[in-house]
Amino acid sequence: MSTYTVNGVTLALMQGDIVRVEADAIVNAANAALAGGGGVDGAIHRAGGPTIMEECRKIGGCPTGSAAPTHAGKLKAQYVFHAVGPIYRQRGDEEQLLAGAYQSCLDLAERYQIKSIAFPSLSTGAYGYPVTLAAPIALRTVVRHLQQPTGLQQVLFVLFDARTLDAYKHAMQKLHDTL
Repeated sequence: MSTYTVNGVTLALMQGDIVRVEADAIVNAANAALAGGGGVDGAIHRAGGPTIMEECRKIGGCPTGSAAPTHAGKLKAQYVFHAVGPIYRQRGDEEQLLAGAYQSCLDLAERYQIKSIAFPSLSTGAYGYPVTLAAPIALRTVVRHLQQPTGLQQVLFVLFDARTLDAYKHAMQKLHDTL
């Protein structure tokens, strides 16, 4: 695990399974229909149980670049923030939409007064966003948020494999050098 401190808040990068992490909120890499799916989305729904999907159905959907909250069911969290990142098509708005998905989760964290949040790498699986481009956007968005007054005490990036972790470590080092 690589750990950094931003304005008194711990920001950590680790390889692991997000459904096993203890945090007040876990971020789900959701689709716009909030209909469940594969990857992180499928793992969260399987581990959290059917109540998460029941709440997602009541919400009905979530626009790309934003997030919707549900309770966390059987997970070791209070909430799941279902963030909808963009499908990577090189149209030009993907960076703004990806940053918006992360920022929406951070805004929900403040609204629900949570102390810890765990993020996966949004849009870098089935949605095809290159992790070397996505990692700096994710980290920049989180660091900017943490530089403002916040109730958060810990932000975790729980990354699925070593390649993704390495990309985030590299991006964080570059960002850290500019802080």
